[in-house]
Amino acid sequence: MENKPLSLLELNSLVRRSITSCLPDEYWVQAELSDVRVNYSGHCYLEFVQKDATGNALLAKARGIIWANVFTRLRSYFERETGQAFVSGLKVLVKVTVDFHELYGYSLTVVNIDPTYTLGDMVRRRKEILRQLDEEGILTLNKELELPVLTQRIAVISSATAAGYGDFCNQLLHNSFGFVFYPRLFQAIMQGEQVEQSIIQALDRINATRDNWDVVVIIRGGGATSDLSGFDTYDLAANCAQFPLPIITGIGHERDDTVLDMISHTRVKTPTAAAEFLINHVRQTAQELETYEEVIYQEVPRLLQQEKQRLDSFVTRIPGQVQMRLQRENFRQEKFQNRMKTAWQSRLLQENYRLQLMPRLLSALQNRVQRETHRLELLAQRVDSASPEKLLKKGYSLTLLDGKVVTDASLLKPGDEVETRLAKGKFRSKVINK
Repeated sequence: MENKPLSLLELNSLVRRSITSCLPDEYWVQAELSDVRVNYSGHCYLEFVQKDATGNALLAKARGIIWANVFTRLRSYFERETGQAFVSGLKVLVKVTVDFHELYGYSLTVVNIDPTYTLGDMVRRRKEILRQLDEEGILTLNKELELPVLTQRIAVISSATAAGYGDFCNQLLHNSFGFVFYPRLFQAIMQGEQVEQSIIQALDRINATRDNWDVVVIIRGGGATSDLSGFDTYDLAANCAQFPLPIITGIGHERDDTVLDMISHTRVKTPTAAAEFLINHVRQTAQELETYEEVIYQEVPRLLQQEKQRLDSFVTRIPGQVQMRLQRENFRQEKFQNRMKTAWQSRLLQENYRLQLMPRLLSALQNRVQRETHRLELLAQRVDSASPEKLLKKGYSLTLLDGKVVTDASLLKPGDEVETRLAKGKFRSKVINK
């Protein structure tokens, strides 16, 4: 028996019987969907994978199948509960049976699914996006923008064929207050895989002419709930959060807020609710203007009457005020004249006294000049008597060493040549000894 080889079919049959006997029950399995495909008969073929949490490397992989009768029921249930299409990339909790086919090998057959597990993963991803936006400091930027007083120039991002866009425009056009709005459509794909890129491109077109618009409205309406995943992306949220105009979202769902709803300036449930919000905002502005108008009608007559009374009071006070001012000015003029008269008299007395002092000052100056002249003559005589020329004429002489007068013989050394100056002439001599 040990020597008899098995055919591949026999070996695979043995594996199938072993798996069937060892794993006969149904099992709940956590995994990520990959390569989800639905064939013409309605059967869903896919792969279940498990990735490394840090390196994103594959740790495990298994083929899966959901038969058509089960898939129709499970997909409808899953998308209704999660608002998310059954596509690759989702983390799911599925109940499976373990199968092995001699030809197709190992596979998992899905018999049930728990949407709450996927909902939890979607909430986690939303929280991660919001946390990243918050760390970058842009989470509430759009909410912090001030909504213009008049929001009549509206840039609308939507699909041209969406029923929600038509409802939005009709609501604005037929508002009961007669307000005029100027909506303009910037077309975008509002469902499917191109939602994110399409809306970002529409935002770029609006931003190029942002001075022409008061507000941006992103509306969807009428689409499948399963197409909301495109509004839960980081790039779209970052673009909207940093957009320079307030963004209003009304993408037609009530159960959960998408990331786009959470970062937008204002979130409403439906396109018609977005239109109603804008109408009410303009209505509030109109009510404020009506209040101001009423205040003006009431206050202007009262202020005019008050100012008239003040003017009448001024008129009655003018004669008395003028009389008092004239009296003050007359008193001031008289006081000024008296001060001028006193000042001129004092100045005249001073000048007369100065004129009387002039002869005395002249005489004193002449006497001082004579005394100083005599003193200078005496000093000149003393200087002249001390002149070196006169001393030399009396028989004195000057002895010089190197051009300097010698006054102390101890400063001379044998061999020094000295010059002697007399009243008439000079001669040189050499010191022999001292």
